[in-house]
Formats: sequence, C-alpha cells, structure tokens
Amino acid sequence: MDELPLDQVYTLLAVVDEGTFDAAAASLHVTPSAVSQRIKALEQRTGRVLLMRSKPVRPTDSGEVVVRFARQLALLERDARAELGLAGKDQRQPTTRLAIAVNADSLATWFLPALRRVPQDPPVCFELRREDEAHTTALLREGQVMAAVTSSPDPVVGCTVRALGLARYLPVANPEFEERHLGSGRLVDRLREAPVMVFDRRDDLQDGLVRSLAGGGKDAQGASALRHYVPTSEGFCDAIAAGLGWGLVPEPQALPLLRSGALTLLATDRTVDVPLFWQQWKLDSPALVAVASAVAETAAEELLPPR
Repeated sequence: MDELPLDQVYTLLAVVDEGTFDAAAASLHVTPSAVSQRIKALEQRTGRVLLMRSKPVRPTDSGEVVVRFARQLALLERDARAELGLAGKDQRQPTTRLAIAVNADSLATWFLPALRRVPQDPPVCFELRREDEAHTTALLREGQVMAAVTSSPDPVVGCTVRALGLARYLPVANPEFEERHLGSGRLVDRLREAPVMVFDRRDDLQDGLVRSLAGGGKDAQGASALRHYVPTSEGFCDAIAAGLGWGLVPEPQALPLLRSGALTLLATDRTVDVPLFWQQWKLDSPALVAVASAVAETAAEELLPPR
C-alpha cells in the first residue's frame, strides 16, 4: 500500500460522523453504493476491517487510526485555505471546526470563558463533546475529537499533554438535609446511610470521599446505596441545594451558595482536588494553538496550581 486515496479516507470519516452509509451518501452527494464501494476498496487497500457495520456504525481500532488521519487532514486543509484567503463556494471566509471533549463541571464553570478568548479571524467553530474527565481520552483515541480536557497525564498516541491545574470540589449539603441526615454520630457513618447525589454511574467522587474518611482503599465501602443520578453540572448542584442528597460540588459553584446559606460545608479539611490536563493532536494548526493558549490562560486564573 503506497497511499491512502483521499476520497476513500474522507468517505470513511463521513460514514463515522453520519452513523450510516445512507446518511454519509447524502452528505457527500453520492449514492450509497458508491460509499460502500469506497469503504470496501479502502479496507482492501489497508488489509483491515475499518468499520463495524452496526447502527450507528463504529470504527474498529484500525478504523480509528484512519478517522484520526482524516480529521487531521481536514483541519490542515481548512487552515491552509484560511491562510491563503481561499473562500468556498459561498464566498465566505473558510471556517475551522474544532471538536473538543470536556467534562461537564469544566464546561459549567471555566471552559466557556476560555473559548471566548479565542480570536475569530479567521472564524473558529467549536463542537463540544461532554464526557467525564476520566474518559475524554477515549474520544481522542477514536479520532472523534482533536483536543480534550482530561484527568490523565499520559498522552494519547499522537498527542501532546500539558497540566492545567486542580479543580477543587467541596462536600456540601442543604442545611435542613444535614440536620436531618448528618446531625449526629461520625460523619463517615452518616454519609454511608444518607441519600447521595451522583452525576452518573461513572462518578466515583462521592464514594472516594467516604472511603478516604474511613481510611480505606478502593475496595472499602463507599457512599450510601440511596442515590440520585443527575447528569448535568447545574442540575446536580441544584438538586443538592433542594435537599435531595449530599455531594461534591465544584468550588466556583459552591462558594456563592455557601455564602448565602443555601448550602453548608460538611468537612472543612476534606476537599477533593481533581488534576486536569489538556491533550491535543500534534498538529501545526493555528486554530488549535490559539485554543490551547486560551484554555491554559483561563485555567491558570480559575484553577488551583498543578502539583
């Protein structure tokens, strides 16, 4: 195999993005048969199965490599067109689209102000993918995003990594909830019985805090089985303020509610600091460089210094 035909590479990307061969055909203005033929030709050329024919389709490990390559090519092409001042068919300035994975709490607190700092000449459009910070690197590996806020310091193959800082979480509850459920006895014992707020089934922050209070390891008993799952950062905080359960809230969201008395701090010496990192493709892309700079500057202002 001497080369990867670009029409076949971009067709694979369209199928992954659109989810089906028919939808990809519509976006490319070709027939579904032409899409199928291009994918088969690319698989024959690479000697590997690149797609799992599910609904929606999913790239295999080999397919992820080609998808990542296609996204990098598309980004470089857009950057080149912008630098050359080449307009598209509608004669507007070429637009760079950046797909970025970011966790919900960063999105709700400091990340959007970072994006406001990104210059818009030439225009940059953002496609944000919300994912837990412990799992955003998976989207990088799959080629679904070009950069990610992650808790992993280990770079994904083909990516660079830099420390952003520490996101601090405070254990809080509604004052009436604290009085009713946590008013007597050892805090760790009460937390194991009281209703708890959990972001989703991947969220281990609350369980980790309880294990830490008990001095146990990962296999020690965590928080109560009485759990409310609220998978939005704002909704999670609102549910705690409403008295549904206790939980760990990002410091920027918690402080105003603590000052107003809507929330109370459960343990002054048991904050949880989550390290955050920025990972991005190793590409000489002006748009990626600008976003990385804006993210690093804002993180330095809003997060605690990395250790």
